[in-house]
Amino acid sequence: MSVKEKYRPNVAMIIMSHEYPKQKQIFIAQRNDLGDIWQFPQGGIDEGEEVKEALFREMEEEIGTKQAEIVAEYPEWISYDFPPKIAKSMKPYKGQTQRYFLVKLHKDADINLDTKHPEFSSYKFVGVDEVLDITAHFKKPVYESVINYFKDEGLL
Repeated sequence: MSVKEKYRPNVAMIIMSHEYPKQKQIFIAQRNDLGDIWQFPQGGIDEGEEVKEALFREMEEEIGTKQAEIVAEYPEWISYDFPPKIAKSMKPYKGQTQRYFLVKLHKDADINLDTKHPEFSSYKFVGVDEVLDITAHFKKPVYESVINYFKDEGLL
């Protein structure tokens, strides 16, 4: 694989409220650097870092808590390409290859977006069917695949 075709290893999470599975409300956050873009928390996996270790580190870095438990894991890596506007700032990567987890927040989890390096300006919990209406267009195919997998498994 050439440098131009390199994908950044990444972990991503569909975070459910502490009321899950009684209520199926998904955490979604508005990016503070890309206008009206909403997404799931995600982040790079450091070299030598285990995927689940990265999951909880990224969760804490992005939403200020790691008080959650893993419910399920998407069974394979899933990739997407960056749009040209974003790709320029993400060189040498063409896109990201991600490992997705479905996680449930603990009742005492305290979400705090005012982290050391804030990535989000606000957040909300939305129903499963609302997520795709408000997320970044270039991530929709990945989101749709992951959500449909968890739906088929009876988890969403």
